[in-house]
Amino acid sequence: METTSVNTNDLEVQIIEALRTCYDPEIPVNIYELGLIYEVKVEPSGSALVRMTLTSPHCPAAAELPAEVESRVLDVPGVTDAQVEVVWDPPWEPSKMSEAAKLQLGFL
Repeated sequence: METTSVNTNDLEVQIIEALRTCYDPEIPVNIYELGLIYEVKVEPSGSALVRMTLTSPHCPAAAELPAEVESRVLDVPGVTDAQVEVVWDPPWEPSKMSEAAKLQLGFL
């Protein structure tokens, strides 16, 4: 049985680019720049783990956003499996946003 190994660094970059196409429906900034993605980990097998949070536990997109993230990750060529873990520690706060997101939302 032959196993295939992927370049995990390249795949991680592609996954991050895919995550930049996901938006919280209430905020006009992608979830990566918003600081909602805490970790992207890729195994040589192509299995990907994304640890993310939401702006609030009461976020209206709490049911849809993790499923959308999983779908976007699975759409990346080379990804064989995707697991999305929603975490609340550390809690999200505006300081987690990129400079571009802060500028776009008027925080700078």
